[in-house]
Parts: sequence; C-alpha cells; structure tokens
Amino acid sequence: MFGKLRYDIKTIMERDPAAKSAAQVFFLYPGLWAVIYHRIAHWLHRHGRTFLARMVSNIARSATGIEIHPGATIGRGLLIDHGMGVVIGETAEIGDNVTIYQGVTLGGTGKDVGKRHPTIGNNVLIGAGAKVLGPFTVGENSKIAANSVVLSEVPPNCTCVGAPARIVKRDNERVNNFDQIHLPDPVSQELCRLLIRIEKLEKAAERKCVEKEEKMLDKP
Repeated sequence: MFGKLRYDIKTIMERDPAAKSAAQVFFLYPGLWAVIYHRIAHWLHRHGRTFLARMVSNIARSATGIEIHPGATIGRGLLIDHGMGVVIGETAEIGDNVTIYQGVTLGGTGKDVGKRHPTIGNNVLIGAGAKVLGPFTVGENSKIAANSVVLSEVPPNCTCVGAPARIVKRDNERVNNFDQIHLPDPVSQELCRLLIRIEKLEKAAERKCVEKEEKMLDKP
C-alpha cells in the first residue's frame, strides 16, 4: 500500500502542474485521499467486512466529495483532479495512470446485472462532467471530452466527444463522422408525413360517406 502511495504521489506531481511538492499532494489533495480511503475500504470489502467497507467509503465521500464503491478496482497512479462529484460504481475497473476530472460518473444503466460498470484502460483521460455508463471497455490511451455521455465501447487511442459520444479521432487521425451524402432531407420527410396524413383523412372521409349512404338507405 505504501509503495502504491509513493507511486501515486510521484505520478500526480508529474501530471499536475499545480502540484508544488510531495507534501502538498499528500496533505492537500482530496483525490489522493479518496484513493487512500478506497484502498482500505476495498481490502475490507474483499475480506467480507462489507458494512465497515461502506462506512469507510461514506467517510471518504463526506471528507472529499468523491464517492467510490468499495467493490471498485483501481490501479496505480489514479489522478482525480479537483474531484468534487465524482462517482465510481461497484463493478468499475480502472487501470494505471488514469486521470479523472470533477463531476465524472463511471456508472451503470440499470439494465445489467453482475458486471454493470465500465472498465477503464491504462492512461485514459476523462474530462469534467463526462458520464461513462455500462459494462464495456474504454481502451487504453483514449480521451473522453468534458460532458460527453459514453454508452458503448471505445477502442484504444481514441478521442470521444458529445452526447451520445462519438469517436472524432483515432490514432491521432481525425475521423469524419459527418456524412453529408446520406443525411435525410427534412423537406422530403415532412412531405411524406403530410401525404400519409392526407391519405388517412381521405380514408376517414370515405368511411363517413359510406356510413351516411347506408343510413339513408335504411330509412323507410
């Protein structure tokens, strides 16, 4: 545990230009303390002390504003920068040297059982406010832009943007997701809807006329 702690502090100082000293990182970085608390809670969780594990997790949430379920698996060198509002679910798995900014959720969709949360590969960066939801993998060295909503697997070395997120860069090359040839024509779509509506009205009018004629014929 202490070996991991030294590695965490070292990598945070390398990746965060605001970190001025190891002492500052250790005493004043809530993201680091959230990870320390989690390692204690995770050990208790693996050894069947689930009540104590959740208690430690709740203390960490109150102290840091970061909620990590004791069942989540976290590698070395996790940097939770600022961190307020970060939520990491029970079956989430996070690799080494991952960076997570404030407001990020690694959650489920409510449709899955067992493995419900994402697996984050090594060296992934997840921007502020992003939501990664579901039991899929975000490949190593990928980047998730701020406020993106990721609902499906992301290959390695990709950049994702948007809600729902789409891949805009792969292996440092831009991906063209804007198909200008096969876009639907809004005018044509509206005309089709009007034609369908007119056809329904004509059939309704014909039924009314038939009913009226039948009633006239039935009269003595």
